Amino acid sequence: MPATTVQPAVALESIASPQLWAVTIAGLVVLLVLDFIVTRRPHEVRMREAVGWSVFYLALPLVFGVGLWAWAGSTVAVEFFTGYVVEKSLSVDNLFVFMLLLAAFAVPAVLAQRVLLYGIIGALVLRAIFIALGAAALQSGTWAFLLFGAILIVTAVKVFRDAASGQEHEVDVSSLRSVRLVRRFMPVTDGYRGSRLMVREAGRYALTPLALAMVAVFATDIVFAVDSVPAVYGVTEDPFLVFATNAFALLGLRALYFVLQGALSKLRYLNHGLSLILAFIGVKLVLHWAHGIWPQVPEIPTPLSLGVIVTVLVTVTLTSVHANHRDQRAEARPGDR
Repeated sequence: MPATTVQPAVALESIASPQLWAVTIAGLVVLLVLDFIVTRRPHEVRMREAVGWSVFYLALPLVFGVGLWAWAGSTVAVEFFTGYVVEKSLSVDNLFVFMLLLAAFAVPAVLAQRVLLYGIIGALVLRAIFIALGAAALQSGTWAFLLFGAILIVTAVKVFRDAASGQEHEVDVSSLRSVRLVRRFMPVTDGYRGSRLMVREAGRYALTPLALAMVAVFATDIVFAVDSVPAVYGVTEDPFLVFATNAFALLGLRALYFVLQGALSKLRYLNHGLSLILAFIGVKLVLHWAHGIWPQVPEIPTPLSLGVIVTVLVTVTLTSVHANHRDQRAEARPGDR
């Protein structure tokens, strides 16, 4: 009788030693503490400040990637840069939802960056949990690649359908289960109380709308983690690189929000592009799973993945700019309706 074929477990070899993990996490903590210091005094973020921090947080992954190239070689560095581009592009879409949540809760401009900072910390914690779960799933067998691929393809179809139908991001605060649950157990003040999350009024403790906004942002972080972690596992199987790409992509979101809050609405084809990227990585994962069973099935190399992702993002930007200019010219024509 022929021997039964058993799917082998995936050996996840990481380039990171315990010392490198410790240094990376320590560096992340230092950056978060620095962000806390910056946001300790609530103030409205000016464009100059936001651009300066954005440049800083864009330079960090470049320096880190160059260091990886010198230390571990070009293959590891290309995987890092590819994963970073994927996570950064997905995080830009996250900013849309953050923007809508801040508007829905009428968060004052001086408190917006504090809400974003707590949201980013929550996202980092959730990503770390999902990364660990993803690594455990991959070690249990190659079926995890098929599962991750299916998740991404299904998500891509949903995102594309929403984009094709013209459906915009919508946030109904009253329908968020997390917000309803909090309101059921705690009273909420009728207005903001500065940067305080909880106050004592009329002899009882009550949450402020700022606390509810942070709960809502944290709840949406869970949804984002479900998509982003499988996406980067489609680029690299190294848990350290997966964590590093997520951390670098999230760290600069607070500053990037204030830089792009006016431009985000003009990227009308962003979701079309993100759906293509998610579908592409999903197919890449399925092919990787199939290659482990049938070696003749081709795999998509990481440099090609990086090229496809960058091409899609550039195309999305150019077509969005062209469409915006076309609409502006049409509106400027006299008598044109």
